Amino acid sequence: MDVADKIKRIRELVPLLSRASQAYYAEDREIMSNLEYDRLYDELVRLENETGFVLAGSPTREVGYEAVDFLPKEQHASPMLSLDKTKSREELRDWLMGKEGVLSWKLDGLTVVLTYQGGVLSKAVTRGNGEVGEVITANARTFINLPAAIPFRGNLVLRGEAIISYSDFEKINARIPEEGEKYKNPRNLCSGSVRQLDSKVTAERSVAFHAFSLVEAVEEDGTELTFGNSRMKEFEFLENQGFTVVEHFLVTEDTILQTIETFEKRIETYDVPSDGLVLTYEDVQFGKSLGRTAKFPRHSIAFKWADELRETTLVEMEWSPSRTGLINPVAIFEPVELEGTTVSRASVHNVSVVRALRLGIGDKITVYKANMIIPQIAENLTGSNTLEIPMTCPVCGAPTQIRQTGEAQALYCTNEKCPAKEIKSFVLFVSRDAMNVDGLSEATLEKLVDLGFVKEFADLFHLSEHREQIASMEGFGEKSCQNLLDGIEKARQTSLPRVIYSLGIANIGLANAKLLCKKLNYDLDRMMDAKQEELSAIDGIGDVIAGAYVDYMSDPENREKLLRLMRELKVEKPAENQQAQTLEGLSFVVTGSLVHYASRNDLKDEIEARGGKVTGSVTGKTECLINNDLTSNSTKNQKAKELGVKILSEEEFLAKYFGAAT
Repeated sequence: MDVADKIKRIRELVPLLSRASQAYYAEDREIMSNLEYDRLYDELVRLENETGFVLAGSPTREVGYEAVDFLPKEQHASPMLSLDKTKSREELRDWLMGKEGVLSWKLDGLTVVLTYQGGVLSKAVTRGNGEVGEVITANARTFINLPAAIPFRGNLVLRGEAIISYSDFEKINARIPEEGEKYKNPRNLCSGSVRQLDSKVTAERSVAFHAFSLVEAVEEDGTELTFGNSRMKEFEFLENQGFTVVEHFLVTEDTILQTIETFEKRIETYDVPSDGLVLTYEDVQFGKSLGRTAKFPRHSIAFKWADELRETTLVEMEWSPSRTGLINPVAIFEPVELEGTTVSRASVHNVSVVRALRLGIGDKITVYKANMIIPQIAENLTGSNTLEIPMTCPVCGAPTQIRQTGEAQALYCTNEKCPAKEIKSFVLFVSRDAMNVDGLSEATLEKLVDLGFVKEFADLFHLSEHREQIASMEGFGEKSCQNLLDGIEKARQTSLPRVIYSLGIANIGLANAKLLCKKLNYDLDRMMDAKQEELSAIDGIGDVIAGAYVDYMSDPENREKLLRLMRELKVEKPAENQQAQTLEGLSFVVTGSLVHYASRNDLKDEIEARGGKVTGSVTGKTECLINNDLTSNSTKNQKAKELGVKILSEEEFLAKYFGAAT
């Protein structure tokens, strides 16, 4: 067995042994005998010793997580320039000038520079602005496919893309019940995940690393390796060290167009986010000899897929209600072929977008696939603006209402008993931040409701009474049924904030649920009987939230259902908050994208843990507005300037209020 085969075997053993450990220690079940586990473990140790290659997350290594107050900055040894771009295949072919090139995916994630010294990862730095990046070494050590140790013992510097696959992205989003809280795309999620202050959060996001260039490889004696001046051999070297290398092909002027077609055919099924291709000269020194322009290096060029536009006709606007009552518009149009598949639907997001596009049934529209994946309306060629916003809910027939949500208008159903809301309420109830019941999809919940097994939340904890019928449902079986019942039993152990959040009370997210429980001393009786005046006085609650909460708890039917639910649960006593309450009495507003946190809710949790509160709008009582775009003309920025409220970047906020150096 050569080194490449040994590394391949290591990549097979690490996830297998990790799954076995997870099953044994966390799920109280076995997927292999102890004898088999020990045999495979010993094989892994032997292969790691023989190759010097240790995969991040290997069970032979004790994995520790690191939390920091800030991410230090570091200047790159050489600037990381952007690439010149073209959408012309012929221009890409002519760019080769008769020479060989290496064509690879242009991945859509976050660029990271890695340094290995003595065979061990010593530093990881983000691209940043190209001149200065952020040091994320502890986070990089949690990347699911990154070698913790490699055979090469000299100094190795390489660049690559940190990515989250589409399948992992969908799994993460599936755990988030509220449409407005879901992550928009894998790139944004990855960017926030890699820049976390706590590496444990990064580890939960399934971030992977794909190498796309070798910067330098210097032996322990100072000899620099050149790999025969070949880009392909550089990739081969990185693969032999155990890195996942971006998929690549050697091309010439005669073969490049066909190779582009090969990439194009794979886009629909390729699980790694990409937004084009990169062409680099195979002759490394020739590429370097071409130098650079003020903006771009001349050794490589990016190829961006030209958006394939198709003209079609809008035939219907489907309005789809959610648990919160939000009704999402989805355009239905005459089927067209786009990027090799037939499409007939595209999300239009909200009422504001509907109106901006001036849509009407029968309008001629052009559609495309964003990044060749997600169908979108590009333009309305007719612009009739005749589409009527429904005045009644398509599910229950109750009146609808247009509400301002942030800077956009959205449509809502006003019926609290809408059947669509009831299904969605069960989806929220079993979601990760609520009761965290594994194995219960929306489709499965619909079946259980239709069969009459589930009429209220407490019924979910009696599904064992219907074991035989559930096991016989389509898509189920004894094993799937048992997994579901095991997940439900596990969910019995929970906390009071999770329970309150899981009820789906309007405007009561997990953060507000935690705040209410804390202020009311985790006393359920007190929480059920709380008056609006008492709750309104709590910083961060206010009249609207307090009113919705009291209305829910005042309903006798809701109270009885809650009490029946509580009889099924084992509610744990909350751990005492050890965080210093340095932000007690201070109010903040967070807007825009963040760098150090994957979402605004993550930063909100940090602020609330320190006693502060986060609100949705700027008032005279706001301590500061946190916005990385200080020059933005957004409504929040304008309001802050009008009221004399400080506008701080994320870095400035962390330095001032969390004591983090910038």
